[in-house]
Amino acid sequence: MMQTPKSCVLVIEDEADVRDLIVLHLKREGFSVVAVDDGEKGVRALDSDPTIDLAVVDWMLPGMSGLDVTKWLREKKKTVLPVLMVTARADSADIVRGLESGADDYVTKPFEIPVFLARVRSLLRRSRAPAPQDETPASNKIRIGELELDGHSYDVTVGKEKLSLTPSEFKLLKALMENQGRVLSRDRLIELVQGEGVSVVDRAIDTHVFGLRKKLGSAADFVETIRGVGYRMKSAE
Repeated sequence: MMQTPKSCVLVIEDEADVRDLIVLHLKREGFSVVAVDDGEKGVRALDSDPTIDLAVVDWMLPGMSGLDVTKWLREKKKTVLPVLMVTARADSADIVRGLESGADDYVTKPFEIPVFLARVRSLLRRSRAPAPQDETPASNKIRIGELELDGHSYDVTVGKEKLSLTPSEFKLLKALMENQGRVLSRDRLIELVQGEGVSVVDRAIDTHVFGLRKKLGSAADFVETIRGVGYRMKSAE
């Protein structure tokens, strides 16, 4: 299936052969591609090019690492732009580090191109999914105590403070709030957050929950861990 050229992917990869391979297949899928070979150039592109819809970031980059690029995006740029981390580090602990830095998903080298492209399409679908046309703005707002989520504007607020969530954190929170009082297993949350047919480790969901709780601040206690099963959104007391 051809992807609209309006979807622009930034590729930050220092290995020329890997970069060229990624660019080739992204362009074959119909994506517009911007490619750079180090983290500093990636940051400059992200800071100046508003057409970028997704960033593919290699972990091991000269100078500014992929982790630092992703942290800059989340902490300095404060954007929910989806990030796909590419890494030769296959340890679950390393993958968790990548997710904790703010990445939404990962692929490990060497990777299969169809899997890589599926991850790209999944992240773009999640970040661009429109609200259902038959819903009114009021019906797409969910409020639990001081925590409010707006599915149309993708805004999340705690009290008067607006939070900056990654697409994965937003989708995770929305799933929990829509199923308030119900326990959602890790497998179900993986399906909702990462997309169907994408295999990830359970710890990826735990990491997203950890990051979400930190950002929720005083509302963090609404997210309850059900040991050995998954998570549940408690009601406001």
